[in-house]
Amino acid sequence: MSSSALGNEPEHITTHTPTHSSPGPSKMAMGAWIALLVLLTAELMNMLDQSVVLTALPAIQDSTGAGPVAVQWLTTAYSLPVAVGLITGGRLGDIYGRRRILLIGTVVFTVASLLCGLATGPGVLIGARLLQGVGVAVMIPQVLATMHVTFEGQNRSKAFGLYGAVMAIANVLGPVLGGVLTQADLFGLSWRPIFLVNVPVGLAVLILGRKFIPESTVRKADRLDLAGMLLSGLAIVLMLFPLTEGHTHRWSLWCFVMLAAGVLVLGVFLRHQRGRQGNAPLVTLSLFRVRQFSGGMAADLLHGLLCGLFFMTWTLYLQRGLGLSPLDAAVAFVLLSVGELGGATIAAKTAGRFARRLPQVGVLIATAAMASYGLQIGSHQAGLTLLAMTAPVVLIGFGLGMVSGPLADLSLARVPHEDAGSASGLFNTAIHLGIALGTALTAMVSFAITGGSPDGAANRDAFVTVLWWVGGLLALMWVLMFCLPKQADHQAD
Repeated sequence: MSSSALGNEPEHITTHTPTHSSPGPSKMAMGAWIALLVLLTAELMNMLDQSVVLTALPAIQDSTGAGPVAVQWLTTAYSLPVAVGLITGGRLGDIYGRRRILLIGTVVFTVASLLCGLATGPGVLIGARLLQGVGVAVMIPQVLATMHVTFEGQNRSKAFGLYGAVMAIANVLGPVLGGVLTQADLFGLSWRPIFLVNVPVGLAVLILGRKFIPESTVRKADRLDLAGMLLSGLAIVLMLFPLTEGHTHRWSLWCFVMLAAGVLVLGVFLRHQRGRQGNAPLVTLSLFRVRQFSGGMAADLLHGLLCGLFFMTWTLYLQRGLGLSPLDAAVAFVLLSVGELGGATIAAKTAGRFARRLPQVGVLIATAAMASYGLQIGSHQAGLTLLAMTAPVVLIGFGLGMVSGPLADLSLARVPHEDAGSASGLFNTAIHLGIALGTALTAMVSFAITGGSPDGAANRDAFVTVLWWVGGLLALMWVLMFCLPKQADHQAD
């Protein structure tokens, strides 16, 4: 689908180095590789800071006196503004320049990280985490959008494959890095280096990004849709907050009232957007008429949902169901991430040649491995060892690793360049909402079976039940992937 078919303005790209590569098997220039490295580093900072705090929480509590509610808000204060601001952040890049907005977001994130490292009390730390989330919401949509408009053909598929590999690495590196830095107690700073390390990395992204990332924006772009921005943010808060906090409040009536209000505001937002089509809407609704984008985004939502559901209950199963220590449980996550890295590497090396068949095969591998894992759990009960579960766990990771990069690449492939930021924001929002839904389902499914008990048998039964849910979600993902192209665009050229 062309830009003119959607009635949008053409894309304007200025390059400082030869980063825009032509379709085909040609190799990327050095400047393009540096630009890609900077973009992936920005994504890595975001992924790490979602989870790096988890293993440092006991030390943070000891030094700041943070209570249970404050501890929970150390993660919520980060994730909430990210989910709320992604759509707006993406559109800001379309209008004012994706490189410029990425660098502004990096400045906010880097300053906020410094404030986190200097915080002496829970209030300041939570406020700084909130500011980190704002910076990420502005910064991250520019990553996929810039990759989409800068690279073409096989080079774009390679770039998205590496994006999937970075996500796989970050899944395990966050908790491990948090534990290592906290345990090392560098210069007597305890947990603070987990945030302070972002400062030199952020400065490197600023310096190299300004030099090597090409600027791209929409010619003659109109002003930002402020009403749409407020409505979309309100709708996401009203839906995401009760999903995040509902289980801690035993799903009180206000949770369901907020969810209903969120759906109502979402309807108002969509009606507002329909009225602004052709007048710089926050979301270009015609994107959803492109089957591979709408189907890919739905698959991405389910991907986030199954990740939120699987990883939370898997942690409980490993430590409560099998009685593993936190260190042994971390080793299990390493095994999974090794598999993810292997799958993502295959996706990067094949450079999109198999189109939708690659992520579909990945889903089938993950489904078969989860079925095998469920049979293992049933036959070994509490006696299942890390060594025995290595094969299915690595294969689960391998299958999932084949999904992330190709799913993003194929979903965004036909998005017009001038809507790349908006589409990237929507795509990122989908997985964040999915993770929130998965976390909410975790609380309901797990509590329904265990009743909150640490009993090993109950937690094993709960996890097997979750595997059935995850298998169903994988089956739906596999079906939705038929919306993705059967053949890569650069093969059809």
